Amino acid sequence: MAEPTPHRDEPRLRPAPLLFEPTAAAADPEHFFDLESLDDPHALLERATELTLAFRAAADRAMEFQAMAAAQLADPRRFDRLTTADISERAEWTEDYAKKMVEFGRGLLRGDEPGTA
Repeated sequence: MAEPTPHRDEPRLRPAPLLFEPTAAAADPEHFFDLESLDDPHALLERATELTLAFRAAADRAMEFQAMAAAQLADPRRFDRLTTADISERAEWTEDYAKKMVEFGRGLLRGDEPGTA
């Protein structure tokens, strides 16, 4: 389960760095952040867990930015505002999900804490 997003006044914890994958290594389907080279199961579990948490944190943060962008695009004060149908098409979401993301984004832009409102 992903860790909750910190409150706005709390510093964000930095997840393990996602090390750069060189092009040659990325082309190898067996290669994934050098995990295949770890022989010690303790080290493998530790690094794989670090990567899992880092990807979750990145996905959560990216989703917050998606929501804020959706809210900005749907802002009725914009002359070029998009409908939730337009947003859902661009983001490859359902229209219901686009509506929820617009509302979530509006809350984030107001400074609401994620998970409230």
